[in-house]
Amino acid sequence: MTISRDIVIVGGGPVGATLALALHENGIASTLLEARQRGTSHQDQRALALSFGTRLILERLGIWPQLSSKATAINTIHISQRGSFGRTLLKAEDHGQEALGYVLSYGALSQALDDALSGCHSVEVLHGAEATEILPDDDAATVTFNHEGIITTYRAPLLVLADGGRSLGDIPGLNRETREYGHDALVAKVQAELPHNHIAYERFTPSGPAALLPNGAHDFSLVWTGRREEVAAVMQLDDAAFLLALHQHFGDRVGRFLKVGKRLAFPLRLSRLNPVAARHLVVIGNAAQTMHPVAGQGFNVGLRDAWELADLIAESPVGQLGTETMLKTYADNRRTDTKNGLLFTDFLVNLFSNDVLGVSPLRALGLGALDLIKPAKHHLVRKMSFGPRG
Repeated sequence: MTISRDIVIVGGGPVGATLALALHENGIASTLLEARQRGTSHQDQRALALSFGTRLILERLGIWPQLSSKATAINTIHISQRGSFGRTLLKAEDHGQEALGYVLSYGALSQALDDALSGCHSVEVLHGAEATEILPDDDAATVTFNHEGIITTYRAPLLVLADGGRSLGDIPGLNRETREYGHDALVAKVQAELPHNHIAYERFTPSGPAALLPNGAHDFSLVWTGRREEVAAVMQLDDAAFLLALHQHFGDRVGRFLKVGKRLAFPLRLSRLNPVAARHLVVIGNAAQTMHPVAGQGFNVGLRDAWELADLIAESPVGQLGTETMLKTYADNRRTDTKNGLLFTDFLVNLFSNDVLGVSPLRALGLGALDLIKPAKHHLVRKMSFGPRG
């Protein structure tokens, strides 16, 4: 059975849901297919680092009031290198922002978006709809999916893939460029001896960066990256040994580490689709680009994908929906933001994650110099907060 729709979004996570809500705000109907059942992700405690610009998007969608009490503000970012005195401090008050960013659980954001979608008459949401085939074509794109045991095909002039890449497979016309870092990221929630005071810490070490993000009244969200074998070794430690190893790795900035929650580890890679669009099909969010978690850029770039695509759809004549001209405009508009995010995170990893003789003092000098050059700090904060239009 083939059914015609105008806009179909595959993937109902934060990026796909943001696109559907933004289209609704513009009076544009869409259909959202999500493989998970409603509510499955509402208890997901994984931490998301939201930029200040992402907060503004959520405000415009009307859901920030529901989230503000659950989000922890980042007012200061402390950037340092292990074994040196060079450091940079970024403070929200110095850049005219209420905060530099926020830490929020994936589950809290998912629930707020799902609640908002439930009140949108112009958005058809199908939970438990698992895409099995996606095909671009000259006149439209099709997605075939299984929903409650029934196989259905939707055909639309614009199909948006926003499912993190789970349904990509071998879609004609799309090529993925991937580079493995050979590093893993370990994530967990930890409690430290000293209060966080809304300070986020980014500490560079020869084996990879480690970040502590304030999360809740007393806790931090930890992102500890390193060579695969090193991360595997610390994953095997019991809690007491792990907390000691973390203190030795991170230093005394927040005192001793007292508690650690569930630990998860995943491989790190740089990945990008080229191009991000085929005939009547466009890919956004992590399905289009995957970045190293250093500097917390990936999720925010993906949300800007959704926001700017919704604006372009609203500005496009009905007959232009999903055409080559429209999709080229989208790709051109997003190229700078995506490229800058990929290059910036990759640059930081390559610059700081090594122990080449003589480089460490230069890095320390650079961090110290950045702290003194106010225009450079302001430029960095604006780009991290708002992307290339900052």
